[in-house]
Amino acid sequence: MTYRRAVIPALAGAVLLTALLWWAGASVRALDLPGADGVLGGQTAAGLEQWLTPWSYDPPASAQFGADVPGGAGDVAGASGDRYRELYGTALQIRFCAVFAFFVLGALLLIRRLPPVRGRMTAAFLALWGWGLVAGTLAVTISAPWLIAAWGHGSYRFLPQLASVISSGRQILVVTAFVAAAGTVLAARVADKETEPPAPQAVPARAARLAATVGTAVIALSLVVLSYQDVAAAIQTAFIGGGLLSEPGDLLRQWLLLGAWSDPSGAALGDWLVVRLGDVLLLAVVWWALRRLPPLLTRATVPAMAVGAVCATVLGLLASQLLRMATDRTGMSYGLLQQFAGLGGGVPAALTFGLAAGAAAAVTLRLAAPGRVDETAEATVSA
Repeated sequence: MTYRRAVIPALAGAVLLTALLWWAGASVRALDLPGADGVLGGQTAAGLEQWLTPWSYDPPASAQFGADVPGGAGDVAGASGDRYRELYGTALQIRFCAVFAFFVLGALLLIRRLPPVRGRMTAAFLALWGWGLVAGTLAVTISAPWLIAAWGHGSYRFLPQLASVISSGRQILVVTAFVAAAGTVLAARVADKETEPPAPQAVPARAARLAATVGTAVIALSLVVLSYQDVAAAIQTAFIGGGLLSEPGDLLRQWLLLGAWSDPSGAALGDWLVVRLGDVLLLAVVWWALRRLPPLLTRATVPAMAVGAVCATVLGLLASQLLRMATDRTGMSYGLLQQFAGLGGGVPAALTFGLAAGAAAAVTLRLAAPGRVDETAEATVSA
């Protein structure tokens, strides 16, 4: 699919994702209506408000803008509070514009290299779903400094605050990205319905397996090595520093650790193995996706493999999180909303190591099958 044809479904999906997130943020007002606590329950309403507030232009009632601004009284203090509220609005504007831009950029590449035609519809949908979560996470990251400044605490433990903001609003992204991915695929299918689907690439099976193994090993570096309790603690406490950029431990955990695990000491071995099944599922999803990705791509370039690996890692995380929720015997006692509170986590680390895994897999594929992939792609384009 050409970029001219791909831009229309990419824009349609970006508009849909942005509109859904805006609607979700605007729905926070409904939780303040009389009777909302009676219908949903006080705990459920509070949980939903916490999920939706990162996408709402209306700050929570407990917000105290510019609380630490020194000096000022009367009209001066009121004017300062208004300026901080305007800064909050600016942060949300940046967030929604960034969601739109990041989704368009990733969707263009995915639709171009993985067109949602016959035989590729499911793969394109899953990749776009994963990329929707990445786009939302990047948008939250880009707008986080303005949001922190709006609270008036930008000079106090900035990096831990940045890590906390980045991890917010991820649960609602799982649902909105799913709908946006479906809309993007349908729009792309309509826009390219008269074009013959490209033939799958003839990628040698041995080279594809080797590339998938190398890429999965990069993901395992974060999931198995860095996420081990002792190593994770060393990462979080090794860099203390001073001043505004002190205490980067929480932020490093966000971008480097895909999970957390320790030895089965003090717990039943069976329960420990059940929890570890989520990690095994994540690695299995990544390996299978990287194994299937090169033949599906119209050309297995490094950018396409890198973005595809990021999406595969995000989907693997979702699968492992759902498995852990299903096998958690104590989670349902806290309510359904609390059961899904951890859904969508780990996306920053999936972006970091997914890019590295995709690049490593692409390089391995080129070295293991030199010239085969490019020759097949050129023959397909010529045909």
